[in-house]
Amino acid sequence: MASIYKNADLNTRKTWFLITFFLVFVIAVGWFFSYVLDSSAILIFAVFLSITMSVGSYWFSDKLVLSMAHAVAIEKKDNPELYRLVENLCITAGLPLPKIYIIEERQLNAFATGRDKNHAVIAVTQGLLNKLNKTELEGVLAHELSHIGNKDMLLGTVIVVLAGIVALLSNFFLRISFFGGRSRNSDDNKAGALLMILALVAAILAPIAATLIKLAISRKREFLADADGALLTRYPEGLASALQKISSDVTPMKSANTATSHLYIDSPFNETQSQNWFVKLFSTHPPIEERLKALRDIDI
Repeated sequence: MASIYKNADLNTRKTWFLITFFLVFVIAVGWFFSYVLDSSAILIFAVFLSITMSVGSYWFSDKLVLSMAHAVAIEKKDNPELYRLVENLCITAGLPLPKIYIIEERQLNAFATGRDKNHAVIAVTQGLLNKLNKTELEGVLAHELSHIGNKDMLLGTVIVVLAGIVALLSNFFLRISFFGGRSRNSDDNKAGALLMILALVAAILAPIAATLIKLAISRKREFLADADGALLTRYPEGLASALQKISSDVTPMKSANTATSHLYIDSPFNETQSQNWFVKLFSTHPPIEERLKALRDIDI
């Protein structure tokens, strides 16, 4: 099934480009704040934090995500049918068998994580196992395996960390500026005031911009995983039917977290689908209607 994941290497290059862009963005934000407050410590802090957190997210993000979801690893004897489905799909896709985790939640949901295909994890909720039939469950698993095959997991986890760093820097700057910070141009009242206003605007808008970038990337990768998952099973309606059930499920998820919500096949916060462009802009997932249309337009 190399043909399904033929864009994986291209996705890898895009991933590293976006990670580099985010790192430059974080450092640029740190430089701007350090310039305004005439403090090189902020820039040093930004560079150190972005590099440290990026490395840490690469090696430990999967463990952190699984811990936040309260996911529990299972073996083949614990759920032979689930294991057989994943094994068969992996053979078809030409992927190593990932570790499989169960989330003891009644909500219908699932996600994939890990730094690469050799260190990948698929986690599914108990509610998903209870309420989907075999073809629907197979569609969901194929979707998650497509995230692994397309090398999406690294991007998804690292971008979360870097977006969080931008928010931390912005909050750090706002606190300093209001509690004793001194601008570079404080002796020139007009220039200093203007620069401080620009910096405050940047401090507010920078984390919003970082979040929008993260969400836009997440939505695009969901469309790609839907398409490749449908190609893997050769039955788009299985995933489409599963998505309809998942999106209509109003069961709350106790372990839902805004930092990891974009990793799931659908938002764990039961977001109401809307065609309003502003709502879409801040959504972690594409509207279900658009995903279903795209799936049902696939000609296999």
